[in-house]
Amino acid sequence: MSTLLLASASPARAATLRAAGVEPLIRVADLDEDAILADHARSRPAGRPAATVAEAVLILARAKAEHIARASGATTTTDRPDVIVGCDSLLELDGRALGKPGTAERAMRRWQLMRGRTGVLHTGHWLIGADGRSVGRVSSTTVHFADITDAEIEAYVGTGEPLLVAGAFTIDGRGAAFITGIEGDHHGVVGISLPLLRTMLAELGLAWTDFWA
Repeated sequence: MSTLLLASASPARAATLRAAGVEPLIRVADLDEDAILADHARSRPAGRPAATVAEAVLILARAKAEHIARASGATTTTDRPDVIVGCDSLLELDGRALGKPGTAERAMRRWQLMRGRTGVLHTGHWLIGADGRSVGRVSSTTVHFADITDAEIEAYVGTGEPLLVAGAFTIDGRGAAFITGIEGDHHGVVGISLPLLRTMLAELGLAWTDFWA
């Protein structure tokens, strides 16, 4: 069985992999995401536009995967997992990137802005194989939000669920009732696109089915 190391603390990503037959190793890449994006912005040539939301999630996914690859301590390819997977998600609304709100107040404001509208959930994926080869891709899924009431927003925020997830919502938890439809990959909204992951593994010469437990 091939081994996959997930560079993420997200229980939803880990659960998605397990439900698909893959038991991931997990190491959390605890990075300052704002600082990473700020450094990237400063390094861009003068006159070039700022990173798009889709570019931002790929930058962060790569940073996470590379951080874990450097910190793994493996000295030979046989010591390393067959692949390290870094992921990051952001909701794009009105051209703005919306990450984890962090506080109840911000989550309330987010939902008052999002309700009855449509956004795009971008999830960046960066894979590093044991041989050092890497590949990055972005999954982008359109999400239609229900026009929920203030009372529903207050009740949802009160559960604590939306505070620590990108865009202040889940599609695999209490927030699912507030999503009227999507266009794209459901798993990408959860945080890791399984169809995209399979094709990316193939680009590295790895077979998805070899990761099944």
